[in-house]
Amino acid sequence: MARYTVYLADNNVQQVECPEAAQLSGAELFAKVGLPSKGPGRPLATRLDGVIQDLSQLVAEGKVAPVLASEPAGLEILRHSAAHVMAEAVTRLFPQAKVAIGPAIEDGFYYDFDNPTPFTPDDLDKITQVMDKIVQENQTFQRSEMAIGEAIDHFRSLGETYKVELIEDLAASGQSKVSFYQCGDFVDLCRGPHISDTSWLRAFKLLSVAGAYWRGDSNRPMLQRIYGTAFFAPKELKAHLALLEEAKKRDHRRLGKDLDLFSLHEEIGGGLVVWHPKGALLRSILENFERQEHLNRGYQVVMGPQILRADLWKKSGHLDYYRENMYFTEVDEQPYAIKPMNCLSHMFIYRSHTRSFRDLPLRFFELGTVQRQEKSGVLHGLTRVRQFTQDDAHIFCAPNQVHEEIRQVLKLVQDMMGAFGFDYEMELSTRPTKSIGSDADWELATGALREAMASLERPYEINEGDGAFYGPKIDIKLKDALGRRWQCATIQCDFTLPERFDLTYTDSDNQKKRPVMLHRTVFGSLERFIGVLIEHFAGDFPLWLAPIQVIGLTVTQRADELAQSFGARLKKLGFRTRIDLRNEKLGFKIREAQLGKIPFVLVFGDKEVQTGVASVRRRGQELGPMTLEALVDTLGPEAKLPAWD
Repeated sequence: MARYTVYLADNNVQQVECPEAAQLSGAELFAKVGLPSKGPGRPLATRLDGVIQDLSQLVAEGKVAPVLASEPAGLEILRHSAAHVMAEAVTRLFPQAKVAIGPAIEDGFYYDFDNPTPFTPDDLDKITQVMDKIVQENQTFQRSEMAIGEAIDHFRSLGETYKVELIEDLAASGQSKVSFYQCGDFVDLCRGPHISDTSWLRAFKLLSVAGAYWRGDSNRPMLQRIYGTAFFAPKELKAHLALLEEAKKRDHRRLGKDLDLFSLHEEIGGGLVVWHPKGALLRSILENFERQEHLNRGYQVVMGPQILRADLWKKSGHLDYYRENMYFTEVDEQPYAIKPMNCLSHMFIYRSHTRSFRDLPLRFFELGTVQRQEKSGVLHGLTRVRQFTQDDAHIFCAPNQVHEEIRQVLKLVQDMMGAFGFDYEMELSTRPTKSIGSDADWELATGALREAMASLERPYEINEGDGAFYGPKIDIKLKDALGRRWQCATIQCDFTLPERFDLTYTDSDNQKKRPVMLHRTVFGSLERFIGVLIEHFAGDFPLWLAPIQVIGLTVTQRADELAQSFGARLKKLGFRTRIDLRNEKLGFKIREAQLGKIPFVLVFGDKEVQTGVASVRRRGQELGPMTLEALVDTLGPEAKLPAWD
């Protein structure tokens, strides 16, 4: 007899007993509790004690719930299934293509192929047409299992070398059998789950083709990756495609070029940013704003060297856990590493003096440039580079100060993100498999982070096993104007490095104690944050942040003197001002200023010369004639840096 506890919507819990069967499939079980098998509200899959499986699979006794289209897990299943349907279409059209992997991702799905010729936009149209046919055929996804040796022989006979490699890795990990899914004539290695049939797939779109190294290794074959997305309803797909179009308009790589902020050059090297005058000024504004805000909150500005002896990175654990992301050099026949982070220098600053409990907490802040060896395939404008500047700080405190220090960091993040209009989400990442430190220290550190987040009364998610190798962390994910999430700020709690580098302080009982070390950033990578800002504001920065705040345009040479007088006085008052005296048509100059997204445009002609005023436009809207004093009153409140009590 099968016995189940079924959890449905609205706290509806049902007990199901089935005397005639030892086990039921998910589809059979949900039919017994009255869920529809067609139309809205039908389940996609079964969740058994938190594990998701196909509706067709037998369900062992336990806590059971349906997975619905309204859940994130339901959308992931749909997109994973769409990747299989795309692979089936590709193998129909291109029988010579070898298949690699095809997962669901945050905004859609992809599949990697090894095809003798590159896929073209016309090929994507053809693949889409075949996918439409597969959907109309209502093909079922059928799961089966095979002994691992038999599976290797099967795929080797088909010439599917990538699948063979994946199965051999599973064999090496100790698995004795693997699962497959068949849809039409296409059979794929997959653990599932999947939708029951292709009729679910009514709203999908193939988006692009890109190159991708097999398993992300630049020494392995370059494959072709086809990206797509899928939704349950056409209107959801339409809204998403509109969002993608808006994202293209806001792409920081395009706007960075249009606004003359920065450039990237393969001749210089991949992932290395060249900052142009306006971009460097934007960066300096952010740096100065953040530096002053840290000084206001009790941080001390420090600076460390770009290279340190390699044995220090061995001592810290970075060589064991981070070597593949580091660059190395040699000085006086001794190995050195170019720093991928700033923490080691800060520990030596701490060690430079005898510390007492009265000195704590110590907060060291550095806008430190670091180098990380990123694979060329993941480089992306400003958001993934090889050299970047981190707004890195390390707080050394007593154990009883940890909670308050983390709370103050979270308050700093809240204030700084508010300055740019960002909402954000928090995530607590716990101990990874590869880590250092004792269980007790990890429990203490994780508890401190958890308590500090709870004190802000903001919701947060748990990301199991994704902490740093030396401690758990809080990750802050910004939400931009398009609702996209970006990883920026992070807070990490570390009991291990103070032990390894023998950091101590004298406590009130005159005993030597270990401080706790908090690693934290607010913007994270300055390059990445600027890329996010460009896209968030579509390049139209708030006045306090705009590299050029005011531009004066002359209609005639007779207005040059007045324009220059306005410009000189505005600059003296601290407004970033430019005066354009070129002999060009006014319409051309205004359009150029608008394309450059300069917030305030001042026009000077004969009429303005007679009255001693400027005709003012603010982001394309006419404000009319203004004296210098009235203009300063208008600019002043917007031009001030954000401040808090």
